[in-house]
Formats: sequence, structure tokens, C-alpha cells
Amino acid sequence: MKRVVVTGMGCISALGHNYRDFVRRLMQGDGGIGPITLFDTEGFMVRIAAEVKGYHAGDHFEEKQLSQLDRFTQFALLSSREAVADAGLDLKGPLAERTAVVHGTGVGGQATQEAGCKRLFAMKEKRLHPFTVPKLMPSAGASWISMDLGITGPAFATTSACSSAGHAISVALMMLRSGLADVAVTGGAEASVTEGTIRAWESLRVMAKDTCRPFSASRSGMVIGEGSGTLILETLDHARNRGANIYAELSGFGMSSDAHSLIQPLADGASRAMNAALDDAGMEPGSVDYINAHGTATAQNDPTETSAIHAVFGDHAAKLAVSSSKSMHGHTLGAASALEAIASIAALNKQIAPPTTNFLEPDPKCDLDYVPNTARSMSMNVAMSNSFAFGGLNTVLLFRRFTED
Repeated sequence: MKRVVVTGMGCISALGHNYRDFVRRLMQGDGGIGPITLFDTEGFMVRIAAEVKGYHAGDHFEEKQLSQLDRFTQFALLSSREAVADAGLDLKGPLAERTAVVHGTGVGGQATQEAGCKRLFAMKEKRLHPFTVPKLMPSAGASWISMDLGITGPAFATTSACSSAGHAISVALMMLRSGLADVAVTGGAEASVTEGTIRAWESLRVMAKDTCRPFSASRSGMVIGEGSGTLILETLDHARNRGANIYAELSGFGMSSDAHSLIQPLADGASRAMNAALDDAGMEPGSVDYINAHGTATAQNDPTETSAIHAVFGDHAAKLAVSSSKSMHGHTLGAASALEAIASIAALNKQIAPPTTNFLEPDPKCDLDYVPNTARSMSMNVAMSNSFAFGGLNTVLLFRRFTED
């Protein structure tokens, strides 16, 4: 089976507009959650989010192009451009046909959708923007990445709520292993800090009003974030042949469905996804050193994930460092798996476990080592990244420090 490695990364999030800033703030525990500025929150119960601050679309795209780009697609393009540049790839010529784009999103062009609804129902207009459909469709990000970078191989989107990017990365891994492509541009993007989206999440009553406190007894819910993360995956042979810098090896993946509930998590489904990833990588549970948890800070998710980790790792669970980077960059929904994969790879490269920030006191139902508030230097060889989505759609990725053997 072909080995697959990570040779480039790019991101934009509440922690910064690029990979370097993201990692720096991640390891410093410098969170990006704050008051919502993208719209007036008067009358809202929830007034916080993890926005991409200081972002001006005109700095990156021409005005004519912006008329066709939803905010989520803009983020997808920026993270992908950075990742390709970071990998030092030249996608011209034959490689364009041997490169795939698999980029996920949970809801696609939410800002475009809401703008259309306002014109149609509030302003009583009879016509919508002519690019409404191509801007809001979930595959817009993948399409624009292929057009922007000149990629002519397979290109499509995955949409599975909070696991969208995890499924994208997993499918990209399978495509490279099978020989369908040599390179993949993969990840996810989301831009859901909008009036309608926040109202919808308020109705679920799973949102925090102060901040995100994963695994803490005083946690009060999740915080919506926005942004995009992109990984460049290559077969090891292709990366070696061009002398690429290798960040890590993507050693395994696992996927499962709870077949249980649209909104209630199930420990058994999470456990099966983690076990599937270990089996795919040919690893024993004791090989894992660090887990970037799904860690949403909701009442149900955190103890459920803790229980699943205990079930999979047994006595080794007590030795694991487990943290939730959502405490800093928020829950970016369809982009979450990609940003958290990048956080996991950064942890391996720096040999530092990022913290779970805002942690106040332990919850008896959450009894693992959550790296509270301060990053920790530690020796680690394998990192696991968990994503457990609404609808019981689970993905788990396993990254290993790269070695030639």
C-alpha cells in the first residue's frame, strides 16, 4: 500500500490569516474568540464567535471576481494557495491531471443564502443576484480551487457537518493510495458567522455565551468559528522524487456512523472510528501519544468522547495528552477537521501539545489529561485527530512523525 505524506499546509482562522500565525497563537494559548463584529447582535442571546479578524477580501481578490465568491470560498482559496506555495508545487503540465481537489464544507455559501433571502422576503425584490446558485453551492470551494490553481484531476466537495473536512482528507488519502492521483489538495472551509446561522444555533441551546471551555465542569456550550484549512497530500514516492519537505505521514483513517440520532453523540460510534483508524494504520492503541479531541464543550459531547477514548485505549488513556483546540479557534464546522489536523501535525513537529484553554475545574465525567490552559512540551510520535459530527458521522485521522523506514 502506498504511503501518503503531508508536504504543505495553509489556513485562515480566528488565530490568524496563515499557517505560521495559527501555530504561534495555538501554542501560546492565545484564543480568537470574542464579540461578533460581522453583524449587529442586538437582541441575540449569543454574541460571541471566533471570527477571522482584520480580513479584507479586496486585499486578495479583484472586485469582479468577488461578485462570484462567497466568504467560505474565499477562505478555501486562500488556504489552498498558501498550502500549494508551502509545498513548493508547480501544478502546470502533466501534474495538473494527476492532482485531486477534495475540499469539504458543512453548509457552503451561507452569506449568499441569507443575502438572497433578505432580497426576496424582506426587500420584496423579484430577482436575486445572478450568481446566487454557483456562489452558495457546497462544491463552489472545490471548483474555485481547481480553477484558480489549474488543477484538472478529480475535484469535488464533501458535506457531512462537522466531519466534512475529515471525510475530504480520508477520501483524498484513499485516492492517493489507489493510484488515482499523485497529489491531493484537501481540507475544508466554512463561513457561518451570519445572523441566520447564529439564530439557528441559538435554537439548539448548545451555544456558550461567555467562551468555549471544553471538558471543564463549568462549560456551557460551543462557539461558532470560521475559516479554512488545507493540506497537500502526496504519495511518498512522488514527494521523494521532487525532494519535498515532509511534515508528517498520514498513516490511517477511520470512519463510522452512529446510526443513532441527529444530535445526540454515541460513544460506540466514536470508538469504532478510532479503532478503525488504528487498524488502518496497523497501530496498537499504546502507539498514540496525543489526541486533538472533537471537544466541543457541550454537555453531552465531552463526556461521550471521554468515554469513547477510555473504551479504545484502556489503561493507556491515562497516559494520553488530550486537548481541544476549539477552545481557541472555535468550532469551524465543515473546516474543523482540517484546522485540527493542522494543529495535530504542528504538535508532532514542535513536540508540543497545544492546550485546552479557558479550563477552570475538572468534571468528574471528564477524567483525562486535557492539557489545561498551558501548552506542554512532550515527546510524541503519533497524533490522533477526532471529528464527530451531527447525524453521527465520525472521522478519525492518524498522523505519524515521518521516518524513512
